[in-house]
Amino acid sequence: MKIAVTSAGPTLDDNVESRFGRCAYFLIIDTDTMQFEAIENPNIALGGGAGIQSAQLMSEKGVTTILTGNCGPNAFNVFGQAGIQVIVGVNGIVGNAVEQFKAGGFSSASAPNVASHFGMNATPTVPTATGQPGINPMGQGVGGAGFGMGGGRGGGMGRGMGRGGGRGRGMGMGGFFGMSSFPGTSTSAAAANPDSVQEIEALKQQAQQLEEQNQQIARRIAELQTGQQSIAVVLPEKCIGCGICADVCPADAIKVNGQAVVQPALCTGCGRCVSECPNGAIILASPKKQ
Repeated sequence: MKIAVTSAGPTLDDNVESRFGRCAYFLIIDTDTMQFEAIENPNIALGGGAGIQSAQLMSEKGVTTILTGNCGPNAFNVFGQAGIQVIVGVNGIVGNAVEQFKAGGFSSASAPNVASHFGMNATPTVPTATGQPGINPMGQGVGGAGFGMGGGRGGGMGRGMGRGGGRGRGMGMGGFFGMSSFPGTSTSAAAANPDSVQEIEALKQQAQQLEEQNQQIARRIAELQTGQQSIAVVLPEKCIGCGICADVCPADAIKVNGQAVVQPALCTGCGRCVSECPNGAIILASPKKQ
């Protein structure tokens, strides 16, 4: 049997990660031989849809069961459609959890145990020098993402993402939307710690997504101020048909048939699909501009 366990590290001696969509690694394990494949999670830095993308990845790997700490509704729905069993509430060492599973010590979950976007706010479990579970403080040391009061332009409060103390200059929520620059990283420091290079690239991608979302929000504000009605518009060259927009649309105005399709008569222009799309494939625009 092939199962997958969310893990804080790439070995069976690491701890089970509590977050499914934003875990550090997926360990794909053959329970008969205990041979495994460690897959670094490519979706950990997504602004939205990490659970869905990760669930689709596990389905592609042909696993029959997922062992994790928590699983949200979007990922749980994907697993249900793929016929994959989900076991939540798992903790401790990965190898021990697998042995407990083989002994019949777990039962499958009938529903998700956390709300959507739980992984964006939860604190990940990370391996310590002793192999015991540890908590990774947000904003401390390399690998931490600090969330603080943003000093962005426009005089508002924002969320800054900075390395170290977590006091990044964030996005201003006033009349102008701007993204502050991330502090530079020396070449020697990055070379000394390869993990830092991966984290930096992930943060740059996330920063780009946030910048695009800011531009779309600014456009929406301008349209509201001029009294123009705007609706969601799909950019075909960017849409991958993941279905996240349809899941979050409160008006059920989006259908997915290979790609997302917006029904103009139903769209209220709320912008939820814009902020949740992991590829920036949806914008708000006036119907006459389509």
